[in-house]
Amino acid sequence: MLKTSLPISGLLCLMLISASHADVLSIADPRYEVPNSPSGILRPTQGMNMQTVTARFGEPEQKLAAVGEPPITRWVYPQFEVFFEHQLVIHSVVRRDSLED
Repeated sequence: MLKTSLPISGLLCLMLISASHADVLSIADPRYEVPNSPSGILRPTQGMNMQTVTARFGEPEQKLAAVGEPPITRWVYPQFEVFFEHQLVIHSVVRRDSLED
């Protein structure tokens, strides 16, 4: 009895350990996106490409030319600004003046 219960209890322990280290995968549905800033403004997220940003948020008010190496481009929208490295978003920030309204 002891010989069979020992491997079973060992297997159960391994299953519990592996379950505690599982990754969580969350797939957001764009129809139900929630604001991703403390001020409640929805803005582009890291890794989006320029085409996706334009499709979701429209054309920016201003596109500033790329600067430096790697090239960093900045797009200005009414409520936020988006920074790209090559074609991908590296950061987006809520504009301070949009919070004062």
